Amino acid sequence: MKITAIYPGTFDPITNGHSDLLQRASRIFDRVILAVATGGQNGGKQPFFSAEERVSLAKQVLADIPNVEVLQFDGLLVDFVKKQDAQVILRGLRAVSDFEYEFQLASMNRHLDEKIETMFLTPAEQYSYISSSLVREIAVLGGDVAPFVHAEVAAALNNRIS
Repeated sequence: MKITAIYPGTFDPITNGHSDLLQRASRIFDRVILAVATGGQNGGKQPFFSAEERVSLAKQVLADIPNVEVLQFDGLLVDFVKKQDAQVILRGLRAVSDFEYEFQLASMNRHLDEKIETMFLTPAEQYSYISSSLVREIAVLGGDVAPFVHAEVAAALNNRIS
């Protein structure tokens, strides 16, 4: 049986922590889909980059991982998972503080479809403190984001801020 995992998020922007997790997931699963949420679903927050820009940046960053693809989605995650014939939702845990929220999401998704499993991966230690929101804040305040994101993402952030 071929296993497909969906790694959902806004990826606004994709960070080195995200790509590290995807690199490792690509060795575990036959197919991994980075599912870019269109936005506006997290309490009405407006994303820094459009969904199309986030998809494009993710495709550039992940181009060298053959069994990873990038797709955009909106609506219920479990519906997208079923549409892709996936069996697993992949989530990253950076710290213990992430667990309560992620556990709640996993429980709700299991309630919506008990055939879909949620699996958690932790990032490599050097990426455990990186988040998209911190990267955006550093960029907006004129800091160097190069250690936290791929060069294409750093350039896109600099272009957006300029």
